[in-house]
Amino acid sequence: MAVDYAALKKGGFMRQKQKNTFSLRLQVVGGNLTAENLKKIAEVAEKYGDGHVHLTSRQSVEIPFVKLDDVEEVKEELAKGGCKPGVCGPRVRTVTACQGNQICPSGNIDTYDIAKKLDARYYARELPHKFKFGVTGCQNNCLKAEENDVGIKGAMVVEWDEPSCIMCGVCVKACREGAITMADGKIILDTDKCNYCGRCAKACPTDAWKGETGYLVSFGGLFGNTIHRGEELLPVVKSEEQLFRITDAAIQFFADNAKPSERFQFTLERVGLDKFKEILKEAYNG
Repeated sequence: MAVDYAALKKGGFMRQKQKNTFSLRLQVVGGNLTAENLKKIAEVAEKYGDGHVHLTSRQSVEIPFVKLDDVEEVKEELAKGGCKPGVCGPRVRTVTACQGNQICPSGNIDTYDIAKKLDARYYARELPHKFKFGVTGCQNNCLKAEENDVGIKGAMVVEWDEPSCIMCGVCVKACREGAITMADGKIILDTDKCNYCGRCAKACPTDAWKGETGYLVSFGGLFGNTIHRGEELLPVVKSEEQLFRITDAAIQFFADNAKPSERFQFTLERVGLDKFKEILKEAYNG
């Protein structure tokens, strides 16, 4: 019986150089696995692989040396530990994320929550080519958001509350962009220099900086044969509802306009950034 390699690849089983042998990619959302997941992955790697796993650059786990005859049994065993095969090929891939504000002191947003919602909304959606989302919590950019087709970065829009300020100057020292200065008993924020990191609000001992969290979204990132830094084409996105209108618009633009095997950035270059900006503006404004 002929082997449907395309179906296997779609289901996360990628052919190895060894005949009838596969490296199985698992679905991992936002880089998070439970202890139960890890135990089951170890068991399957020992029994059906060669006893090791590979941690991918996109926070997934791959189990190499799975034999063709064991494919269905491997899926059944993994399911017992709450694990699912991932996807490969022309579709939405694993959504990656840093630890975000639930763990990291620098984080401005709950990255894992956003990653789970993106996953539920788009994961494995069929498209002309692969499509990647990445979510990072702040300007430290540990997740490298701009490498993704759509990158989401946690932001904080700040405002100085004069009555709460004791003029200690901590915020001036905390700001790495030189956006905050102190003169004549006043704190001055240069909004053109502010990068929405929120370090001033986190450092202030009297909460004199009031921060409203949001999202900076970049589009068209590539990091392969061609390297392109994703571009931020919108002001700070203020709400989750607004964010998902924008991601819906971006992925639909790709689905409607891309040629087969064409990455998002090349679609934007071919169709025209101005056309895409119009669609983004509509989504931004609701």
